[in-house]
Amino acid sequence: MNELINTFNERKEELLSAIFEHLAISLSALLIAVVIAIPLAILLSQRKKLAEVVLQLTSILQTIPSLALLGLLIPFVGIGTVPALIALVVYALLPIFQNTYIGLAEIDPSIEEAADAFGMSRMRKLLRVELPMAMPVIISGIRTALVLIIGTATLAALIGAGGLGTFILLGIDRNDPSLTLIGAISAALLAIIFSGLIRFLQHRSGKATLIALGVICLGIGGIFFAQHNPVGNETVTIAGKLGSEPDILINMYKEVIQDEDSSINVELKPNFGKTSFLFNAVKSDQIDIYPEFTGTVLESLVKVPKSTADDLSPAATYKEANKLLKDQFEMELIKPMKYENTYALAMKKSEAQKRGITKISDLKAQQAQLKAGFTLEFIDRKDGYRGIQDKYGVNLSSVQSMEPALRYQAINNGDVDVIDAYSTDSEIKQYDLVTLEDDLNLFPPYQGAPLMKQEFADAHPKVVKALNRLAGKITEDQMVEMNYLVNVKKEQPAKVAHDFLVKEKIIGEEQ
Repeated sequence: MNELINTFNERKEELLSAIFEHLAISLSALLIAVVIAIPLAILLSQRKKLAEVVLQLTSILQTIPSLALLGLLIPFVGIGTVPALIALVVYALLPIFQNTYIGLAEIDPSIEEAADAFGMSRMRKLLRVELPMAMPVIISGIRTALVLIIGTATLAALIGAGGLGTFILLGIDRNDPSLTLIGAISAALLAIIFSGLIRFLQHRSGKATLIALGVICLGIGGIFFAQHNPVGNETVTIAGKLGSEPDILINMYKEVIQDEDSSINVELKPNFGKTSFLFNAVKSDQIDIYPEFTGTVLESLVKVPKSTADDLSPAATYKEANKLLKDQFEMELIKPMKYENTYALAMKKSEAQKRGITKISDLKAQQAQLKAGFTLEFIDRKDGYRGIQDKYGVNLSSVQSMEPALRYQAINNGDVDVIDAYSTDSEIKQYDLVTLEDDLNLFPPYQGAPLMKQEFADAHPKVVKALNRLAGKITEDQMVEMNYLVNVKKEQPAKVAHDFLVKEKIIGEEQ
């Protein structure tokens, strides 16, 4: 409990910002869904067959898994807030449409006849009789939709839309239950508070409820817009993938840029999502810069000519990656840092020394006695276990697929002997592991470098100059230590980044 309270105190400003993001996305989606679903239900209330078709359609849409829906939307609308809003609106349509339709359909026919007898027009009858009588059922549907939206909106963090999901994902990534609990509890409290608010307003008047929701949506949306659209100096937007290392790097980028030119406003978007999300965000100008790796560019982002050699040196890998990015996407990788965050095989240091294993080829002689825990992706990659089998002839006696965090727990508990790792993971130090030498050079070089559009680089020479201060800096041991400080010692990435830059005299002491 003390750790939870300490984490809350340390991150209350970030939490407040995430709550506003979460509410802005959720309430905006609710408002859009209300504007679509209620008029549509009113229009179809006298057309039963067509209404049934729409009900079936909205029911089918709601059965689509949220992650799948977000993935389907990305090629059409990119990443960020827009696909998150679309997905949330899709999930909110069914309860609002269904309740509005049922509320109108179940009005006593004798009341309808009485209204007609008084000579009421269709519109007057709708506004004075039908909607007031159906309003409790309609508000109930809105309440259900809002709770559903607030819960589902946590997934918006996967595509860079922010919100409380960033705390949940960060907690999972860093194996920090406190962060996960803060995100989950906050989302649950929001759902309870707003559900209770709607319930309270429901007993006053339906019109008051809709007006209150509209005012809340516009108010929170205005605050969110103001926070994310600073007026004045130019803004450079830098995003990072999930994890401590990208978080540290983007804070370094911010500090060196503002040290070069203090008039440049830098906005950071940490834990923005996976590689494809960030790459598409640069393509669509949603962000300007993010840290990428040379090997990832060649493995995942560009089409590599068949004539390209498989065993390029780090310098040649950077040169080829940068050339293909410019040719195919008009993007550029700034000069890379020194360290490589490549794949590696790791063992407990004591176990490796006892068995006399220092390099991957040493595994072959003892492969029948060794158990491995690999991530599912590593098992299936050509530069992973498949490559180890082909290039090294190593076929371990037992290979289990595991989630990234679980494989470290497994090797620490002695359940497995060998795991896959990234060479700068903090867990290497935390669990006293040793990485095995890749003596046949299976794993390609993965040097970190800022990626941006060529057009942006040409228009911002001061930004490029600032980022080049990091070229050739940061050793593998230094990156492991910085990740360790964030993941294990619970230091803030911004502080770790600042301390390194000052220590290495990349920036001045005062920032």
